[in-house]
Amino acid sequence: MTSLSRQDIDKTHLRRAYEVFLIFLRLGLTSFGGPIAHLGYFRRTFVEQRRWLDDTRYAQLLALCQFLPGPASSQLGFTLGLQRAGWLGGLAAFIGFTLPSALLMFAFAAWAPYLQGRIGEAVLHGLKLVAVVVVAQGVLGMWRTLAPDAPRRVMAIATAALLLWQPQAWLQWLAVAAAALAGQWLCRGVSTVRAGDVGVTYGRRTGAWLLLAYALVLVMAMLVGTGWSPLARTVAALARAGALVFGGGHVVLPLLKQSLVTPGLVDESSFLAGYGAAQALPGPMFSLAAFLGAHVSGALGAVAGLVAIFLPGLLLVAGVLPWWQTLAAREGAVRTIAGINAAVVGLLAAAFWDPVWRGAVHAPLDIAIVALGLLVVMRARWPAWAIVVYCVAAAVCAAAFK
Repeated sequence: MTSLSRQDIDKTHLRRAYEVFLIFLRLGLTSFGGPIAHLGYFRRTFVEQRRWLDDTRYAQLLALCQFLPGPASSQLGFTLGLQRAGWLGGLAAFIGFTLPSALLMFAFAAWAPYLQGRIGEAVLHGLKLVAVVVVAQGVLGMWRTLAPDAPRRVMAIATAALLLWQPQAWLQWLAVAAAALAGQWLCRGVSTVRAGDVGVTYGRRTGAWLLLAYALVLVMAMLVGTGWSPLARTVAALARAGALVFGGGHVVLPLLKQSLVTPGLVDESSFLAGYGAAQALPGPMFSLAAFLGAHVSGALGAVAGLVAIFLPGLLLVAGVLPWWQTLAAREGAVRTIAGINAAVVGLLAAAFWDPVWRGAVHAPLDIAIVALGLLVVMRARWPAWAIVVYCVAAAVCAAAFK
């Protein structure tokens, strides 16, 4: 009888995991608009339509994923799958949501070298202009939400000024660490998060092992030096970004620029073109790792890059889940995150100038294309794919009439 019950439970988990995979695959094919839009898609699908959880539970999980470094929408999707069908469900949710955009980014990496001649170069240039529009929108939006008061705005401006003066990778980490400490004194008005039961089926011991695995991945990534192979250095850079980045897809840009473009692992033109192409795709923006990994080492690099950038964030969110109720109530932890988020705004602002603006805007017409694109995305609320079509079409038309 007991054996039969276990078989029934296993079948139920398999059936639910398959259901999770199909639902997240559909979301991975249709969820345009970036991380913020993904959160809206998830709520409509799992709270309103399927009623897997209520708004209170959804808000608690969302608060956790936004509280931690890593890709928030992917972490939330993984957590929803984990609660629905166990570990197999979490894996099914991640694969289903990530696979479409990862395959498309890998295809773009294979196709990009053939974009030659005037029109091909214009397409790549248009994708770079997409990056300008998207990052500018990200800076403005994050300035309002993550630096809403004078102390946090000062931290953001100081971080940007420091990195524009000395654009060194180690200074990025120093600026974030300094902001985390400063947040203890300068972010006293930030409120704590109310967190109830988040419904995990494993205990704190399992969570501790997961957090240890996260720490080991980060340490291993930190130990990779300049003498290692290009693939190892690329994977390490992606793992560091996935483990430490706050703010999602846009904020990963400055970290990867310093780790991949500056040492010459990926050329700046390809880097910006890949980032621009990622804006046109549904699913997580961190799938850019498939393009970057493929650029360095083909299919192996694409798979390794995807694992490297996503694994730390998934380990971290799964590890913290059993402690979330206690952690979210601690004012010191919330102040630390507020300070880090303010520094993130400065990081992104510095990256907007170099390499995004300097690498893409070379003529008055480029400024006009970007200005109009920013206007329609902020005022008319154009979706990301429409901005990609507009920028590429404008760049191609400008090249054709030269």
